[in-house]
Amino acid sequence: MKINYSQEVQTALNDCKPVLALESTIIAQGMPYPKNLEFAHQAESLCRNQGVAPATVAIINGQICVGLEKNQIELISKDPLVKKFSRRELGFALSMKLHGAVTVSATMHIAHNAGIRVFATGGIGGVHRGVENTLDISEDLSALGSIPMIVVSAGAKAILDIGRTLEYMETAGVTVVGYKTNEFPSFYSRRSGFQGIYQVDSAETIANIHQENLECGLDSALLVANPIQEKDEIPAQDIDAIITSACSKALENNISGKKLTPYLLAEIVRKTDGRSLDSNRALALNNVTLGAEISLKAY
Repeated sequence: MKINYSQEVQTALNDCKPVLALESTIIAQGMPYPKNLEFAHQAESLCRNQGVAPATVAIINGQICVGLEKNQIELISKDPLVKKFSRRELGFALSMKLHGAVTVSATMHIAHNAGIRVFATGGIGGVHRGVENTLDISEDLSALGSIPMIVVSAGAKAILDIGRTLEYMETAGVTVVGYKTNEFPSFYSRRSGFQGIYQVDSAETIANIHQENLECGLDSALLVANPIQEKDEIPAQDIDAIITSACSKALENNISGKKLTPYLLAEIVRKTDGRSLDSNRALALNNVTLGAEISLKAY
């Protein structure tokens, strides 16, 4: 795989210094401009302030970039031609010389090939509600089952069927731990009602678990479920009805495939008067902070 590294990331990798992978769909499709640009700069600053090199991953002019320069981050933030690409679409994006923001699955694939061990995102994709009719299951789950790296998220996106998402990850052999919790969080909310995941209380423990997984020959990811901070959450009882309504509206309008998640998130932003966008930003930055702490222990 041909990868273009930023000088900052290349230097860190050469010197075996900590690097944290960051996805770009949260920038291009997850937030409106200029809030997305502000978020991207803040996320990278959080990494640098902890002594970790930020490696935002994207496709620019058909070239894989690990670590973006300021002008490249701005392009991803505001260019309407930037498309959303998952792992299975990488070859298409490269051959067509496109600009692309990459999903969790594509970021994991690229970051692992680049030798990066830790990745922080907002929330993973998973099994969609109504899967028995649509078979809509995110490629993020197959990536988690086949790429051995540490992934930090605020659980799965709240628009998903969280119970089935957890069952799928168990089948795929994904190790799931909760950071200072034994309950799987649900993106905007600290609680989902699904308890029983292993609780871990330090970044060092997380790094050690991952190392033991590698030494056992496991080729799946370690998913760290990091709940949104209490001050930033939208309690499940407040958001559930809004999510159900948004899902019904998407069904009525025949919204599906890769358009579904951005549509649902935008609808939730509208119905919460922007509160969900603030929560999304806060949880993602919270994950970056933890991801950087883990990176310091994993290198």
